[in-house]
Amino acid sequence: MLQKFCLLLIGIISGIGVSKAQLVKEFRTPEKEGFEMVQLDFSSYKSTTHLKRSRSSEPVQIHGHLDNVNILPVFDHWIADRILHAELSHKNIQSDNLGRSLTSKIFSTSKDDFGHSWDIGLGSNYLYHLNFNLGVGMAEIDLANLPVSQLKVQSASADVLIHYSDREPNRILMDTLLVTLNMGTVDIRDANFSNADKMIFEVNYGKINLNFSDGMASKCQVIAAVGAGSLYLKIPSENYPVRIKMKTTAMCRTSLPKYLRQIDSETYVTRGFSADDPKLMDLTIDVGVGSLKVE
Repeated sequence: MLQKFCLLLIGIISGIGVSKAQLVKEFRTPEKEGFEMVQLDFSSYKSTTHLKRSRSSEPVQIHGHLDNVNILPVFDHWIADRILHAELSHKNIQSDNLGRSLTSKIFSTSKDDFGHSWDIGLGSNYLYHLNFNLGVGMAEIDLANLPVSQLKVQSASADVLIHYSDREPNRILMDTLLVTLNMGTVDIRDANFSNADKMIFEVNYGKINLNFSDGMASKCQVIAAVGAGSLYLKIPSENYPVRIKMKTTAMCRTSLPKYLRQIDSETYVTRGFSADDPKLMDLTIDVGVGSLKVE
């Protein structure tokens, strides 16, 4: 009897170990020619996501660690109209009736909430168009040495960091850099390295940290809006051409550097401002409730 009990106990422990083991998923696009651009569409219902340059010659490499067996990642890739399309959709197949509500998932402190992780590697010899749809989680996007023509990130609740680890600017002109969150933090470092024509950052509840370590190589339009929270903006030195249009309310605390010159009720400019300057940074800042600081 004792022997049977021990065997049963070992079986139960083994089952628990298997149930908590991570699932490892690998996805790749082996194509290396026949296209002029790579479009990656990445969708995740909750996870920690990292993207950076890969030393591999393959256009896209994705490595995932998934904590739960109720995760269904689906990957597909094909070439059409000289574009290599790569799509990954990471879904929870558990019935909503059996799971927790979205609210409890967002505010829960359970370790399992962000136990799923994705590492995305891109090659430096391809042109990229990137779309991320993140449900709940965190994302770090390192664009160093990656030619990116467009980057769009959307999320229900996430902290998103975009930076350039080796401080090398984008080799091409980026059409649009966009991040929209319902809740969370947007942290953009060395935003000038993006070489973007348009930048749009919107957060309903949370904060935006937008840092321009230097001026832009060409004219750029920037929109940054926070419904409730804080917005920190670091602009280049006063000698660079910068125009800032501010939309705030009585419920927003505002701090501005003394060298900004006010030209109308909402607009401020630097000493280097010229309306026809080919490197003009034109910013529209909107904060409803919270704080705005410009340095």
